[in-house]
Amino acid sequence: MYMALKHTHLMLVAISLSLLILRFVLSLRGSDLLQRKFLKIAPHVVDTLLLLSAIGLMLTIQQYPFVNPWLTEKLFGVLAYIALGVMAFKGRTTTLRVFAFVGALGWLVLVVKVAITKTPVLFG
Repeated sequence: MYMALKHTHLMLVAISLSLLILRFVLSLRGSDLLQRKFLKIAPHVVDTLLLLSAIGLMLTIQQYPFVNPWLTEKLFGVLAYIALGVMAFKGRTTTLRVFAFVGALGWLVLVVKVAITKTPVLFG
C-alpha cells in the first residue's frame, strides 16, 4: 500500500508542477487558453488528490506534523509554496509575479529535499 501511495503522490506532484508552469507561462502571455474549462478545473482536482495522497502517506507511515519536525517543515513549505503560487497569478506587476513564481519553485525544492531526507532544513 505504501509504495502505491508514494508513487501516486509523486506522480501528482509532477502533474501539479507541470500545470503550474503551464498556467504561469500562459498567464504571462495573456493567453485565452487559461479560460478553458480543463485549465480552470484540473489544477484543483490534482491538488486535492495530492493532498489526499499526502494524508494517506502520513497515516501509513504514522508520522504527523507538529510531532515529527521534518513533516512540520514540509507542511510550512507547502503553505509558502501555495501562497507564492497565488501571488504568481494575482500579483500587481509582472516583476512581482515572476519573483513570486521563482520563490514558489524555491519552496518546492525545499519541500522535496525535506521529503527525501526526512530531515528539517530550516528548523532542524
